[in-house]
Order: sequence, then C-alpha cells, then structure tokens
Amino acid sequence: MMKYLSEFRDSKAVRGLVEEIHAIPLDRKVKIMEVCGTHTMSIRKFGIHRLVEDEVELISGPGCPVCVTPVSYIDQAIMLAERDDVIITTFGDMLRVPGTEGSLEDRGRDVRVVYSPIESLKIAEENPSKKVVFLAVGFETTVPTIAATISEAHRRGIDNFYILEGNKIMPPAMRALLDDRNMQIDGFLLPGHVCTVSGYLQYRFIAEEYGRTAVVSGFEPVDILLAIREILLMVNNGKREIRNLYPRAVRPEGNRRAMELVNRIFKEADVEWRGLGNIPGSGLVLREEFERFRITQVIELPEIKSREHPLCLCGEVLKGKAKPEDCKLFGKGCTPEHPIGPCMVSSEGTCAAHYRYRSH
Repeated sequence: MMKYLSEFRDSKAVRGLVEEIHAIPLDRKVKIMEVCGTHTMSIRKFGIHRLVEDEVELISGPGCPVCVTPVSYIDQAIMLAERDDVIITTFGDMLRVPGTEGSLEDRGRDVRVVYSPIESLKIAEENPSKKVVFLAVGFETTVPTIAATISEAHRRGIDNFYILEGNKIMPPAMRALLDDRNMQIDGFLLPGHVCTVSGYLQYRFIAEEYGRTAVVSGFEPVDILLAIREILLMVNNGKREIRNLYPRAVRPEGNRRAMELVNRIFKEADVEWRGLGNIPGSGLVLREEFERFRITQVIELPEIKSREHPLCLCGEVLKGKAKPEDCKLFGKGCTPEHPIGPCMVSSEGTCAAHYRYRSH
C-alpha cells in the first residue's frame, strides 16, 4: 500500500512494474486507449509509451474537452464576443482554439479568463448593463462547478449571467468508439478525474456488452503502469472486467452530492463532438426551470457554415485513428505558438503532448 505521492514516482517501483509487464506472455501487442487528456500528457511526459512499446500500443482518444468541442461552438462564441453588450468568461484553453475565421483571442472585444465559473457572477454584478456569458465546456469534472454557479446565480437573482452550453459526458462517446468496427481496442484507461465525480459503475457496459477491460487509473507513472499491467493480465487470462486502481480518489458511485447538483440543473441531450459527430445523450443542457441562463434564449445566433482546416487531422486523432505525426501540419504549420487545430492548443491536447515531449 502506497500512501504518499512520491511513492507513485519511485523509479525502483517503475522498473519493477516494467519488468513484470515484459514478463506477461502475450501473443500479440495489446491496444489500450486512454480517454483523459491528463493521462495523455503523463504518458508522454514520463515516456511510458516507450517503456512498454513491445507489449502495448497506447492510443489517445477523445479525452480533451476543448479538443472535442466542435468548430460551430467556437464560431458561436466568437459571434457573441464581437458584440458590445457581451462579456465572455472562459477557461484559458479556449482563447486560441481556431474557429472558421480566427479565434476568441483575436476576434473578441471583451473576453476574460477565469479560474472558476463562479468568478463570472462578480463580473456580472459589476457590469449590470452587459450580458456575461461563460463558455461551459468540459466533461463531468468541471460540470459540478458550473451547476453550482447557476444555482448561486438563481439564488441571488443575477439576471445578466448566462452560459453557452457545451458540456459533455464520457460514457456515450466510449460507446460510440466501441461501436466502430474499425476500432480494435482491447482495454481502456478510464479517466480518473471524471470518475472522482461520477464514479466508475457507469462504465460496466464496456465489459458486460462489449467484452473489453477497463481500469480506473491515477496520473503518476506507477499509477499508469499498474493499470497497464492489470489490463494485460486480464487480457492474457481472458477476463473482461472493470477495476478501480485509483481508490485514494475514486469511489464506485463517485461524488453523490456533486452528481445530485448536476442532475438538478442539467439533463442529457444529443450533441456534436469534433471528429465523432452527433452522439446521442452525450451532452448536458439546462433543464427547463433554468433555461433563462441559456444565452441563446436572449440572443439569437445566425447559422453559419462552419469549417475546419482541410489538412488538420485533429478529428481523426480524437478517434484514435491517426497519430499527430501523421498530420502534414504537425510541427510545421501547426505548433503551440501557431496552432491550426485544437489538439495543438489545449494543455490536454494529444498533438500538444506529442510536440512538447518529442525528445522524451
């Protein structure tokens, strides 16, 4: 049993786990997909993909919430940001994501980076003549804070705060990946941050319906290698189960109080994912009693023909069907300083991880 963070970075433990992984008698290379941007960054940062490359092909999936946000959403945000009567509040990752024409960074009139959506309420109170719009993008990890902000705005009667809905949930996207017969995935690293909030029981369908393995993992080197070893052992023994190797943070049912708040404010809806298309029940929109906080209730946004850069492979990367290095733009026209696709912009983007840690 390990109690301290330093133990999950211990080089002796890492070497021992790598040796155990090498000793597992596999008849083929096992394909494991991670669906969390923090896992993607950790795998590249610590060079884990190289430590186990003989046994495992590690595939990055749609784990970056900014990356899976469709270009149409970015275009809507830019249209709002160009208005004199609107203040946009957002997490920093959204600023440089390219829309059809430009980004919030170069097109917005009053765009403010916040560390929590609750900061938007103070901005709204200080600017009563403006509509303050928070860009509600993120998976289950960030939704509770957005729900809490809406609940607080409702309690305090703040009538100039709104959101542009863009939140998504992970299980339907994973189901869509498994329904794709061209995706031969043996197991998943389940997203530790998401599972901290929503639990891991909702992922049982991976084993029960699709006969695959999945392991909840933390984000340190020992965490990830423990999860990889567990998946390989289950594959080798013909077991198809969901297991939690992140018990210091994740419970089976997750954070019930947080999920109760989310379910009071939001309901599931069919939404579009970049690269994956429209996925039934994969998004969260406001319930009827909270619709007044939806910005499209008070500002009608015209339809535009959104388009992405024709050479950008971000959509294929998010599906696990291409690697960043397959893209002609990677490291050339597209870099973190001059991103062309969102996978190079976000701190959790696969292209950003591959570019940043190329020398590892």
